[in-house]
Amino acid sequence: MSQFFYVHPENPQARLINQAVAIVRNGGVIVYPTDSGYALGCQLENKQALERICRIRRLDDSHNFTLLCRDLSELSLYARVDNTAFRLIRNNTPGAFTFIFKATKEVPRRLMNPKRKTIGIRVPDNQIALDLLEALGEPMMSTSLILPGNDYTESDPESIRDNLEHAVDVILHGAISVSTRQPWWISVKIHQRFCVTVQVMPRHSSDWINHNLDHKMHGVFLYTLA
Repeated sequence: MSQFFYVHPENPQARLINQAVAIVRNGGVIVYPTDSGYALGCQLENKQALERICRIRRLDDSHNFTLLCRDLSELSLYARVDNTAFRLIRNNTPGAFTFIFKATKEVPRRLMNPKRKTIGIRVPDNQIALDLLEALGEPMMSTSLILPGNDYTESDPESIRDNLEHAVDVILHGAISVSTRQPWWISVKIHQRFCVTVQVMPRHSSDWINHNLDHKMHGVFLYTLA
């Protein structure tokens, strides 16, 4: 049976955050709030925890996993990003955007898209998630908590406990998520110094929308998606 922590959404209790981090480091699966609903997470290198998440979500090998990061200081370690792409993500984080880049060799192969060798990078705009990442000291493997048969991200931690208390190790109750932010996948491809192709897809869709941007638009474009 999972542990259930009531965590203050604006001033998370350090004691509870540290207990949750200890569970994650010990191979546990965590449910935690983000700025676009609740998510499942585990330690980056833990294969068994990742397999448990895949069973909960009934995911196949084509799923795009996300590395949840506390800030952009860890970006270049896990993703191939040039200066143009870095400006794009810097101007649009933190938030409900997952940026998809070519992965580096530091990313475990099982987390990459098997065909494209890509990985999603996200910096959340949620204090509990940020404190969790700060205490963990490294990115966390993450995916939106969408139960089989549903097409929406779970938002009620009490309902999550009813459904998953025997499937996960700890649930962080950070209040019912009332965010209206649409989570988006942002695939970034750099063609030349001042030109970037951005493919945009609502995370619950399967259709990419193509946009060609010049460097002057990077700070404006993505905010229109929120």
